[in-house]
Amino acid sequence: MDIENDVVMDGEDRHMFDGSSLAANGFLDPTTTGENSLLDASNGQSAHFGVQSEDQNSDPTAYPERLRRRGLLPTGCCYDDRMKLHANADFGPNPHHPEDPSRIEYIMKTFKKNGLVFTGSDAELIRIIQSEPTKYMWRIPAREATREEICAVHHPGHFLWVEALSRKSTQELRELSTRMDQGRDSLYVGSMTYEASLISAGGAIETCKSVVTGTVKNAFAVIRPPGHHAEFDAPMGFCLFNNVPIAAKICQADYPELCRKILILDWDVHHGNGIQNLFYDDPNILYISLHVYRNGEFYPGKPDNPMTPDGGLEHCGAGPGLGKNVNIGWHDQGMGDGEYMAAFQKIVMPIAHEFNPDLVIISAGFDAAAGDELGACFVSPGCYAHMTHMLMSLAGGKVAVCLEGGYDLEAISKSALAVAQTLMGEPPPKMEIPKISREAAKVLAKVQAYQAPYWECMRAGIVDVQEMQAQESSRLHDVVRRAQRQVLSEKHGMLPLYIQRDILFKSFENQVLVTRGIQSARRILVIIHDPPELHAQPDPLDNTMEPHNAWVTDGVTRYIDWAIENGFGVIDVNVPHYITHPEDTDAFTPRADERTLQAQVQELMCYIWDNYLQLYDSVDDIFLMGVGNAYLGVKVLLINRLDVKSRVAGVVNFVNGNLRPVKSDVDSDLSSWYKEHSQVYVANDHACWSDPDLTRKVMKRRFGNVIRAQVNGLTPMMAEHFADVRQFVMERVTPDEEGRDEGEETEEEEEEGMEGRGR
Repeated sequence: MDIENDVVMDGEDRHMFDGSSLAANGFLDPTTTGENSLLDASNGQSAHFGVQSEDQNSDPTAYPERLRRRGLLPTGCCYDDRMKLHANADFGPNPHHPEDPSRIEYIMKTFKKNGLVFTGSDAELIRIIQSEPTKYMWRIPAREATREEICAVHHPGHFLWVEALSRKSTQELRELSTRMDQGRDSLYVGSMTYEASLISAGGAIETCKSVVTGTVKNAFAVIRPPGHHAEFDAPMGFCLFNNVPIAAKICQADYPELCRKILILDWDVHHGNGIQNLFYDDPNILYISLHVYRNGEFYPGKPDNPMTPDGGLEHCGAGPGLGKNVNIGWHDQGMGDGEYMAAFQKIVMPIAHEFNPDLVIISAGFDAAAGDELGACFVSPGCYAHMTHMLMSLAGGKVAVCLEGGYDLEAISKSALAVAQTLMGEPPPKMEIPKISREAAKVLAKVQAYQAPYWECMRAGIVDVQEMQAQESSRLHDVVRRAQRQVLSEKHGMLPLYIQRDILFKSFENQVLVTRGIQSARRILVIIHDPPELHAQPDPLDNTMEPHNAWVTDGVTRYIDWAIENGFGVIDVNVPHYITHPEDTDAFTPRADERTLQAQVQELMCYIWDNYLQLYDSVDDIFLMGVGNAYLGVKVLLINRLDVKSRVAGVVNFVNGNLRPVKSDVDSDLSSWYKEHSQVYVANDHACWSDPDLTRKVMKRRFGNVIRAQVNGLTPMMAEHFADVRQFVMERVTPDEEGRDEGEETEEEEEEGMEGRGR
C-alpha cells in the first residue's frame, strides 16, 4: 500500500526536523528527544504551547508565549497513515468495502487542497509558527493506545480477541471476514487490523487530551477504524475498539479537575449502540445521538438481548444516568438540514447548555451527508458547519471531533472540511434552512416529552398525562366536541347517531350527529370534517396558556345552519385526529397516520351508507362535503360503494393537505363523474400550485374539478367560498313537485319548519 507523508503543519515532501526524529509514517517518533523534538522528554507534554522548558525561548518551533490566549490557540489535527493498513483480508470478486482505507486519505488531501495544512518550506514554517500559528492546523501526534487504556472501557477478553488477529494467517482472516461481514456483526478484519485499531484509539485519546489541557483550542481526529458500534465485549459494525468512550474515560481519569462532565454528540446516521451501552448509567457522560431509527429496523437494529436498550426515543438512561441518554431517532431516511437544525435548536443545545459540559466530543460520522447512498439523508456541509459552531459555544470551546462513519469519499471530505474550517474560526456559511417534515417534528416532540422529567429546558409545554388523568381531566378535543354537540342540539335538535360497531363506537361516540327526522328528508348534506381549528397565544415569559387567549374556529357551522334553513337533513361527521383512551400516558400523541385514518373512515362511511343513507327512499339528493384530511371519507365512500354516484348530486371538498385522486378499477366512469359533479377548493399556498407539472396533474379528472382558493386555511376557505358552494348545491337539487324554485319554501312550510325547530 502506498503510504504518504501526510504531516499536518509540515511540508509536502519535507519535514520540520532532520530524518533521525521521524518515524516511517512521516510523523515524529514520540519517544525521540532532543532540542528539535515535538515532545519534552521529561513530562511527555508538547513543548510548543508554553509548557515550561529550558529550550522554549530559543526553540523557533515553540508556540509563541505572547499568543497563548485560548482564542489564539490553533486547531489540532491527528492523522496517521498507518491506520490505512486496516484492510479487508477477504479479496472476493468485489474487494471494495464501504469502510475503505482511502476514507481518511481523501479527508487529509481535501484539508491540504484547501489550505488547512501547511505545505511550504521549513523556513516558511518557522515564520508561520512565530507570526501566525493559527493559520494552519497543528499536528497532534498519533500513538498506539495501551492495553490498560483500552480495558478502561472494554473487557480484557475483547482486547485479546483483537490482538490475536495479528497472529492469524491470511486464510484464517479471510474466513473470519466472510463469516462476520454480514448481519449485525458487519465486520471485516486484516493482518494489520489490531495495529490500526490501537492507533485509532490512541489518536482519539491524544486529540481529546490536547483539547482538555489547552494544548490546542479544539481538534479533529481523522481516524479509522471507527468505534461507536463496538460493545464492551465485542466488535461490531466496522468497529473494533470504541475510540470516543476510551478517550473520554482517560481524560476523566487523568484530568479530574479539568474534565468531569463530557458531552458526546453522535451525528452518525447509525445509532451508536456501543457508546450508549457503555455509559447508560453514567451521570457524568451525556450521550446524544441523532440517527435513523425507522422503528428499530435501521442498522444496528434490535439487540440480540431484548433487555438491552436500542436507539428508541424512550431509552433515556438508567439509575444515576437517567436523562443522560438522548436518542433522536428519525422515523426514516431522507432527513436533511431542516430536521438536523431543528433537532439542534429544540433538543440538543438546550439540554447541552443545561448539562454544562467540560468537554464536547463529536462522534462525527458523515454518512448522513448528502451523497452518501448508505445513509440516504441530505445533510449539507453547511449544516455540519452550523452544528459544529453551535457546539463550540459549550465547554469554553473545548471540542474534539473524532471521525466515525461516512462512506462516500466526496461527501465525507466536503463535510469534514466544513467542520474543520469552522473549528479554525471561519464563520459557517449562510444557508436557507428548509422546513422540517411533519413526521420529523413529531419525533422531536416525542423526544422532548421523554426527556422532560430530567431536564428543566424540556418541560415547557409538556403535560404530565397521568397527573391529568388522576385529576379527572379531559382532553380538549373531547371538550370541544361535547360543546359542538350541545350547541347543535340546542340550535337544531341534532342527535348522536349510534354506530353499532365495537371499535367504531369507541372511536366515534358523539362524533356523528344528525338532524331529527332525517329518514324522511328529501335532501341530505353529509359533512365529513376535521375537528375545529385551535388558535392560542401562550404567555411569552412562562409559556402558560390562559383560556381567554385561545380560540376555536369552526367553518362547518355556517354550512349546517344554511342547510337546515333550506330544508336539508344534515349528517355531521367529525373525524378526530386522535381517539381518547384512558390508558394513554404520552404527553404528545401524533395524529393518526394515513393508513389508520383511511381504515377507520372507510369503515365508518360505509356503515353510514349501508345502514342509513341508501335505505332512505324519500331522499332525492345527497350532497357530500369533505373538509381537511377527513375529506378522505368522500373518496373511500365513492370508491367502495358503486351505487353512491347514482344517489349523490354533488361533492364539495376543502383541501389544505393531501390531494387524493378518485378512481376505480371496477367503475371506469367514476373519475369522469367526479370531475363533473364536484368543486374541490385547494388552499392558495398548496404545493400543487408551485410546480406547473403538479398543477397540470391535479387538473386531471381523477382529482375532481379543482379550484384554487384565494385564501389559506380551512376556515377562511370555507368562508370565502360560501356563496359559491350555496350556488353549486342549489343548482343541482331536484325541484319540488309543485315546480317551485329550488330551495324555496311556501309560507305554510316555513311556519311548520319554524315550529319544528322550536319544539
